[in-house]
Amino acid sequence: MAQSNGFLRDDGLDAEIIRIAGNVAITALVNGNIDYYTIILGGVRGAIQGLPIRVVACFVPTNPVMLIARPEFKSVAELKGKTIGVRSFGGAVNVQANMILRHFGLDPEKDVKFLATGEGTSRLAATKQGLTAAHIAVPPMDHLGVKMGFVILAKGHELFSYPNSGLVTTIKRIKERPDEIRRVIKAGIRASRYIRANREGTIQFLMRQQKIDREIAAATYDSVVKAFNEDGSVPEDGLRLVIEEGKKTANITRAVALSDVMDLSILREAQKELGIEGK
Repeated sequence: MAQSNGFLRDDGLDAEIIRIAGNVAITALVNGNIDYYTIILGGVRGAIQGLPIRVVACFVPTNPVMLIARPEFKSVAELKGKTIGVRSFGGAVNVQANMILRHFGLDPEKDVKFLATGEGTSRLAATKQGLTAAHIAVPPMDHLGVKMGFVILAKGHELFSYPNSGLVTTIKRIKERPDEIRRVIKAGIRASRYIRANREGTIQFLMRQQKIDREIAAATYDSVVKAFNEDGSVPEDGLRLVIEEGKKTANITRAVALSDVMDLSILREAQKELGIEGK
């Protein structure tokens, strides 16, 4: 969005946006083959393992995940003793599934069973077939699930923060190119503000970018728009959850401070230039 709508260009930047697997991206970032990475969980995992990278901004401070169930279930509590479908075991979405269950008084290790049923369409099919009572979905699968008669029992992004998308870069770049980073952050904030304020323009962008029809694009927008912030701030409570997940994945037991994974000094400058009171 920042590239497509000219927000980067307005600040004298011309970016090349590429899609790359998370582990490959972190290696490429550290080696200088790419300049920035946008997935906060990957950046945090790398930082707590000692890589010289830091989170410098966050544009999507919560991940829009939903708990979708067969129509006979009216509450999360009714899923006790049932099977819930997930894409795979472990990872950020699983952590958020556990958080949803705990929020409603269920112990994810004792009160439910998880079944890895693959991608979104496969999870929908498993619930339709009765293999699972419910599953974890992300947009636009929530929309498709409701069309099939399923019910949304909970929306994770309405219950807690869990930083998803933002800006990660190297310590070297923070020291050597703070002005560039500041401009990238400003472009990201402008893009987030545009998304929140311009439904139609964002729907058209999604249709072009993802090659999807208007119905799916509109449903996706309506599901994710509230997940974007307007100031690039990083929610500390959510970041601590991401850190704990990263520690478990890497088998790290030592304490990890917020400053070990993020540096918001340049974000503060960008916010000041945009007239935003820092958070």
